[in-house]
Amino acid sequence: MTALRDPVPRVLVDCGVYADGDRVPGDFTPAGAMAKVREIEANSRNAFVWVGLHEPDERQMQAVAATFELHRLTVEDAVHAHQRPKLERYDETLFLVLKTVNYVPHESVVLPRQIVETGEIMIFVGKNFVVTVRHGEHSGLSNVRKRMDADPEHMRLGPYAVMHAIADYVVDRYVEVTNLMESDLDTIEEVAFAPGTRTDVEPIYQIKREVVELRRAVAPLSLPFQRMQTDYKDLISKEVRRYLRDVGDHQTRVAEQIASYDEMLSSLVQAALARVGMQQNTDMRKMSAWAGIIAVPTMIAGIYGMNFDHMPALHWTFSYPVVLAAMVSICTLLYRAFRRNGWL
Repeated sequence: MTALRDPVPRVLVDCGVYADGDRVPGDFTPAGAMAKVREIEANSRNAFVWVGLHEPDERQMQAVAATFELHRLTVEDAVHAHQRPKLERYDETLFLVLKTVNYVPHESVVLPRQIVETGEIMIFVGKNFVVTVRHGEHSGLSNVRKRMDADPEHMRLGPYAVMHAIADYVVDRYVEVTNLMESDLDTIEEVAFAPGTRTDVEPIYQIKREVVELRRAVAPLSLPFQRMQTDYKDLISKEVRRYLRDVGDHQTRVAEQIASYDEMLSSLVQAALARVGMQQNTDMRKMSAWAGIIAVPTMIAGIYGMNFDHMPALHWTFSYPVVLAAMVSICTLLYRAFRRNGWL
């Protein structure tokens, strides 16, 4: 057993050595694990190491990169994160970037500022190693490792079986989050077009932004999964490619479902804007109708406020109540006319 040493331990989540599918007892540093793998391979047995890291800095990642001979460009990506999902090959090493997603529970779809939060997992896969670099707090791979540790038969397929397990875990989360968002879409549609309520476009834009975030995580993976089936047959065994094809099918279905959500929200935005326009037209008609009603007494009062000596009924005893009665009568007639035409 090799003792853990800086700079790796601060970010080292787990480091396991696997021989013929079974985990070798002991705690290892990445360098010690690779030494153990070479020792096992010298006895004509298949072995590899699986290293899990969480948000390493550049110095820590460089230490791991030196052990596994990782390309410096991939090291920069692993440290800085915020990468688009992709698959790249560097000599005999594949570098896969996956976006992880998590559904944020909320009481009302109108109130939350965030529905989907994202993280990242970078996977380096070589002949006898797997290095996973995780960014974010919600995308832990401990359950994946426990499941794989309990399945030596699958682990015998090698490092690319680990890559499949992680990709399968991430895509399954896509399915879960996408299904949960469906209820939000139904709710926002009901809220947007509920009778007797004013339409608020902001919640629709909010959930559309979350759907776009989800689409950015899922859609770019279509090409990487396709390339795993066709371009890397010298690295990935036929059996693992079969498993990856199943994951790719799930990813395609989720991507299509998210695209349909996006189209539906775009239509919902257009319909909501049209309804807002109708509401504004109704408000303008009401304002115009009341302005027309108020204009009548304003005009009469303005005329009789000019203080001319010779004005009709100026010195008549009943002129004041007659003028008030005329104002009320005309305003009442206008009110009824506007009500009959639907302006009030």
